[in-house]
This record gives sequence, C-alpha cells and structure tokens, in this order.
Amino acid sequence: MFDISQTDGKPLPQLGVVKGRPGLALKKLHLFAAKQGITVKRSEGLKTAQGVSLGGTILLKEGMEPAEEFGTLVHEICHEKLHTQDERTTLARNVLEVEAEAVSFVVCSAVGLDTNSASADYIGCWKGNPKLLRASLDRIQKVSSAILEAIL
Repeated sequence: MFDISQTDGKPLPQLGVVKGRPGLALKKLHLFAAKQGITVKRSEGLKTAQGVSLGGTILLKEGMEPAEEFGTLVHEICHEKLHTQDERTTLARNVLEVEAEAVSFVVCSAVGLDTNSASADYIGCWKGNPKLLRASLDRIQKVSSAILEAIL
C-alpha cells in the first residue's frame, strides 16, 4: 500500500461538469417533473452518484451547483420518461445511461449551459459510440423535445 505522497506522475484526469446559470429553466424543469408525477427529493446518501431514478421518485445529491443539478435532473427525468421497468431489465445498462446522458447534453446545450466534456466523459465511461447513439436517436429526440417544450 502506498500513500499518494509516495507516488509521482501526471494528475489523474477529472470528469467534466456542467457549468453556467440555468436560471428560470431549473425551476421550470422541477415543475415539469412534478407535472409528470415525478417526486424530486434531495439526499445526502448517494455516495458518488449525482442522482438516481427510482421509478416515480428522483433523488438528487445535496449541494450541487445549479448547472450540475439541471444536467443531473434532466438525465434522471429521461430515465423516468423513457426507461420503463421492463426496459431497465431488458436493455443493456450502457444503452440506458447513454440515452439519458445524450438527452441531458441536448437540453443543457439548448438552454446555454457549458457541458464542456461532462456528457462526452460520461458517455465514454459507458462505452457509448456513434452506432449506439444512432440506434437511440429517435428515443433521445422524443424525450429532449418534450423537456424543451416545457422549459423554453
């Protein structure tokens, strides 16, 4: 076992985060979730996750910056709207995560948030690729459009 001070080399890369000011769009996103029958709660017990979708309830990590909260909430709303209980057991986990993050990227970009490498990093972690994205394009567009219609 080694202490970090006993190692050298380049720093490990950090995952990107969504930055900017969502303004009123964040409030409208919370209202959209409520109108869809989705309860949004804050939680300190999420460990490394920023959010989680539990089928009718979304838990968001306490203390996120508004832009991070916005991106995470869009991602979790996508799971709620797009990924039924059946799909959560039949579709590959990477498909579910890539679809949700692609929706988050589209919506965050549309409201002017800086997604820098956040979505690309996340999609890369789940082995997302152009073929997978093309196969899911209709589903991604459907949910992105519904959210954007409600918040813009």
